[in-house]
Amino acid sequence: MTTPRSPSSNRELPTAPGQARQQPQHQVPPSRRRMGLRPGHASGVHALFERFAAKVTSWTGSPLAFGIAFGMVVVWAVTGPVFGYSETWQLVINTGTTIVTFLMVFLIQQSQNKDSHAVHLKLDELLCAIVEADNRLVDIEELDDHELDEMADRYRRLAQRARAHRREMQQRGAGDGENE
Repeated sequence: MTTPRSPSSNRELPTAPGQARQQPQHQVPPSRRRMGLRPGHASGVHALFERFAAKVTSWTGSPLAFGIAFGMVVVWAVTGPVFGYSETWQLVINTGTTIVTFLMVFLIQQSQNKDSHAVHLKLDELLCAIVEADNRLVDIEELDDHELDEMADRYRRLAQRARAHRREMQQRGAGDGENE
């Protein structure tokens, strides 16, 4: 059973089973600093954009926002015969949806980056808190594709060995039961 411990513990953390690691750092490592800003030192513009993006993405994901957008499309479609399905009538919906989509990409990306950052920090904390955890996985998202592929291969091999071991244990268990 793994024993969780506080990251502020004075014990050394292993980097892999059987290997020692230096004392935990209490500062956010450079790879974890978003946008090159230290936590708590975001510029006013960045903080304002972050709050704006959070509110807009929260609202646009609501049923009310969907209803309004759907209603606008219905109104546009119904007015088609009135405007003779003209090029201007088509241009209105094309331009409107293009502008909204273009701007929403940035807002959604901001929210996604923040959520992803928070999840990575939480996972890093769990890796550091569990003695038997392989702490080489902390900051793994900073590796390049080749290094990630190597790590994935390593874990694939471990999974294959675990499945083979489980099958072997099941066969031994079944064999023992037949002899009784």
